Amino acid sequence: MQFIDEVTIAVGGGRGGDGIVAWRREKYVPKGGPAGGDGGRGGDVVLEATPELSTLIDFRFKKQFVAEAGKPGSTSNKSGRGALDLVVPVPVGTLVYRIEEDGGEFLLADLSVPGERIRVAKGGRGGLGNQHFATSARQAPRFAEKGEPADGCSLRLELKLLADCGVVGLPNAGKSTLLSVASAARPKIADYPFTTLEPQLGVVRLAPEESFVMVDVPGLIEGAHAGSGLGDRFLRHIERTRVLIHLMDGASPAERVLADRATIENELRLWNPALLDRPIIPVLSKLDLPEARERFEELRPQIEGLRAISAVTGEGVRDLLYAAFRAIASAPKVEIAEPDTPRFVLTPQEAFAIERDPDGAFVVTGDRVERLAAMTDFDTDEGLGRFEAILAKMGVDKRLRELGAQDGDTVRIAGHEFDYS
Repeated sequence: MQFIDEVTIAVGGGRGGDGIVAWRREKYVPKGGPAGGDGGRGGDVVLEATPELSTLIDFRFKKQFVAEAGKPGSTSNKSGRGALDLVVPVPVGTLVYRIEEDGGEFLLADLSVPGERIRVAKGGRGGLGNQHFATSARQAPRFAEKGEPADGCSLRLELKLLADCGVVGLPNAGKSTLLSVASAARPKIADYPFTTLEPQLGVVRLAPEESFVMVDVPGLIEGAHAGSGLGDRFLRHIERTRVLIHLMDGASPAERVLADRATIENELRLWNPALLDRPIIPVLSKLDLPEARERFEELRPQIEGLRAISAVTGEGVRDLLYAAFRAIASAPKVEIAEPDTPRFVLTPQEAFAIERDPDGAFVVTGDRVERLAAMTDFDTDEGLGRFEAILAKMGVDKRLRELGAQDGDTVRIAGHEFDYS
């Protein structure tokens, strides 16, 4: 299975169902009055974290998710059926970013708990039937509301694997072999660099009540933080880990081991300096080779806390895993950044805006104004009259006069054109 850890998708809620114009037609009930039902609510789009998924590969080809629209109202004041929410499963550990129109983005949620949900697109409410518009002066309203348009946006999903312990090191240091020995994971293993092309997870079970999740990060090289060898794609998966095991090739000369250690630590620092504040267990691999034993004795005075293992014979592996388990138990949980405050909420003073087009037309914009236009039935004089009355209450008419609007000037709102009077 291909590992996909970042995708961009588009989501949209379902439009609300239309309210209808209807009349009571009952025997022995003269002048029955309005009886048009309301439209049903459109469905929301909801992301849900599920442990059943381990990558974002399901989003590789399907990138648009739109909830069902609400049903229109019916006669006898019957409301239309509301639509079900569209629940989209994502892997546990998914960060959800909303992409703004200017290309910027902000964090909506960190779905790090199984079953955790977030609504990313709200469905529109159903339009009101003509039953709601009857008054003493207007006893037979011949208009109803259309359903409310739904929210929609683009999202960037980024997966950061949930692991307690990360194994880092240069290519061919033996990281995949260690994971295969320590857990039931079966990563691809070969005697050439860059065998592992994607992060691998494994559950390490030391006892019935003692276990932790380990991730093998594909070999990092110099410049990994800037993308060399796809390092920037891999480094993100150790940001949630509490403990790091830095595995070094014990068969290399001492000077090479020290240089390799400095390279990896520098890459971690350049990617996220906080990574070096976590417990890091330095380990020499390939202890089954005589030169590795010599290297261990040579470097032990120079590298504090240095351990040595042989994944082939198992020597030192269990002691290392218990040391990692103890370090995990005492290390604090790693918190990803808190979701940002949405920056797209209009203040009351910004409920609408009016600009002048080069052709002289006045263009009125604003979320509330545009939604009102989308829900208005302009085919009836009563619907148009209600629309104009609401605009006047909002202050749109007054603002147009202040900007110099004259009788006959063109006013545009959400694609509709009107003659100002």
